[in-house]
Amino acid sequence: MSAADTAVIRDHFLALQERIVAALEAVDGQPFRRDEWQRPEGGGGISRLIEEGQVFERGGVNFSQVIGASLPASATAHRPQLAGRRWQALGVSLVLHPRNPYCPTAHMNVRFFIAEKEGEEPVWWFGGGMDLTPCYGFAEDAVHFHRCCRDALAPFGESLHADYKAWCDRYFFLKHRNEARGIGGIFFDDLNEGGFERCFALVQSVGNQFTTAYLPLVERRRQIPHGERERDFQAYRRGRYVEFNLVWDRGTLFGLQSGGRTESILMSLPPLVKWRYDWHPAPGSAEEKLYTDFLPPRDWV
Repeated sequence: MSAADTAVIRDHFLALQERIVAALEAVDGQPFRRDEWQRPEGGGGISRLIEEGQVFERGGVNFSQVIGASLPASATAHRPQLAGRRWQALGVSLVLHPRNPYCPTAHMNVRFFIAEKEGEEPVWWFGGGMDLTPCYGFAEDAVHFHRCCRDALAPFGESLHADYKAWCDRYFFLKHRNEARGIGGIFFDDLNEGGFERCFALVQSVGNQFTTAYLPLVERRRQIPHGERERDFQAYRRGRYVEFNLVWDRGTLFGLQSGGRTESILMSLPPLVKWRYDWHPAPGSAEEKLYTDFLPPRDWV
């Protein structure tokens, strides 16, 4: 299979989007809105969104295939050799914000990028990963999620899980807060080692593992009673999610700089958020436990 044959990747990503949405709809009981859009500069996508669901207060599962004549600054800053090349970026990206504060927020992304120039070999790579952002941590949930991440990567090399977990811990970190966004998972980028077939298979494995990693946690926690205190802390922690996505996330920056669809790019933001000045959790509280026992990176497997 040629690395430049994006049709096969597109078909897989579209099928992955459909499977994930179907699984989420079965959990929530409410249908996801379908919004197909075209990009004037080239390409388009399909956004699948739920708001005010029974389980998910807000969530989106987006497919996009974006085509351009020249790359934005965010893509060429570290790869100046790509300047002036035609390019395509395909991917599925999802973020889910459950209503119950005991259900963790989840993110997953799988993507492919190719830049081409006449007379030269195409430059391509895959990227992706998934990570978990709880407000109230449960050790058994963290172990399950990280084991699923490990299982997704196991067929492709023994060291990959440790490497991609560490990469995730570094990437999803709010430098201005000196604080992790959540409890991590796996993250990788610039993947082309071992050839196209291997890399594509790895990305398929990661995407296919998401519902196994996440949905059992939602089923465990969705009925836990909660009140104003938990919702208030959830809104506060969601503020950290917003800060990361708008300040540090390279995907958000690339999407906005490349003329992407703003509604789809910012679907990752939660519906209700709070900020407080110099707030700290009460000593010994369940809220403090998130900071002491869960946010610091550790080996959950």
